[in-house]
Amino acid sequence: MTRITRMNSPISKKGVVLITGASSGLGEEMARQFAALGYDLALCARRTDRLDALADEIRLSTGRRVETAALDVTDSVAVASVFHEFAQRYGTINRVVVNAGIGKGAPLGTGRADANLATAMTNFVGALAQAEAALEIFRRQGRGHLVLISSMSALRGMRRSMTTYAATKAGLASLAEGLRSENIKGLDVSVVHPGYIRSEMNAHVEQKTRFMVDTETGVRAMVEAIERRRAKAYVPAWPWVPIGIAMKVLPLRIVRRLT
Repeated sequence: MTRITRMNSPISKKGVVLITGASSGLGEEMARQFAALGYDLALCARRTDRLDALADEIRLSTGRRVETAALDVTDSVAVASVFHEFAQRYGTINRVVVNAGIGKGAPLGTGRADANLATAMTNFVGALAQAEAALEIFRRQGRGHLVLISSMSALRGMRRSMTTYAATKAGLASLAEGLRSENIKGLDVSVVHPGYIRSEMNAHVEQKTRFMVDTETGVRAMVEAIERRRAKAYVPAWPWVPIGIAMKVLPLRIVRRLT
């Protein structure tokens, strides 16, 4: 079941950004920062109470048009329905940020297959459904910007509870590269690899974790990379660009110490 909250007003000259998983964490802050840049927003999440509160906050602080929808990204039929409804309401969608994700996980074979399957269904299968729906809109329009939020953990296989999560994020990077290689006219594809950015997903992680930055700072780096339509971005650039280079070539025994 989906629900669209409609707020009719003229569309921003900057365009419309659709963000999934926008009720908390990185998605919530991206919504604030894109609205501050002048974009109108189409926001999706499962938790509509928080989503609608965020929409009211953004409308009040920026005057931008914000529409919301209840959405579980593991429901591919609902994903297509909500995305196309947003496109119909606005007349266009300029950018889709595939952000919805979860961080459940357990070492494989330890009796928590449910956690790993839930992560795979949300982070990759759900992302695939979002990409399908976005590309239908972009192909019809002849233009669009698809943004896939991956992770630094996608660069190498991760151990224990991170194994499935890292694999799903690597899948997003591969999906982005495949779409770029198709060279679809008018389509830009970006994959963003955030490092340690404080959010609800990692609230259990110690505050003193090395290289952890606050949500606003980390998301600002993400939004800057997205605005530049970077094909691939490690954010924040310091220290994640050099770490990313190192992770690709170092032996696994050393990579384990970096993560």
